[in-house]
Amino acid sequence: MSNDFEGYEQDFAVLTAEITGRIGKVPKLLGDEKKQMVANVEKQLEEARELLEQMELEVREIPAQSRGMYSSRMRSYKQEIGKLEADFKRSRIAYSDEVRNELLGDDGNSSENQRAHLLDNTERLERSSRRLEAGYQIAVETEQIGQEMLENLSQDREKIQRSRERLRETDANLGKSSRILTGMLRRA
Repeated sequence: MSNDFEGYEQDFAVLTAEITGRIGKVPKLLGDEKKQMVANVEKQLEEARELLEQMELEVREIPAQSRGMYSSRMRSYKQEIGKLEADFKRSRIAYSDEVRNELLGDDGNSSENQRAHLLDNTERLERSSRRLEAGYQIAVETEQIGQEMLENLSQDREKIQRSRERLRETDANLGKSSRILTGMLRRA
């Protein structure tokens, strides 16, 4: 099981290195090349998030006593992907400013009103992103709690079934004892 996790770790390391390199190139490119690079980085970030989800699933399969080490690795990978997304966001903001200027025919001398409006929209988007991330975390935690509850219920079911079997055995033994005692009473 940890072999799968280590394979995912290697894939994640390669992917994040590629993303880092491409994020560094975004501000230096122009036009269609820049659009293509942004699209590639977005796709790779999505792949990295999917790898993280696979790694989380693997961690859940690991026995509880050795899960702590893998959980700390997962936290560090999540921080790394968060940093990459923030870096990409900064490079995209610069990119979107250039695109907006091209579309509007603006030479970069936008009014204070437009700048304030853009900053306000950016803040709103960031707040929405944080809320979505918090909602995702709650969903993951809820899923973990649900999985633990199912495991507990499964264990309880096994205990009840064992108790029921013992009760049947005891009932059979009591019936047998009753027949023996009845036979002994008849002989006496």
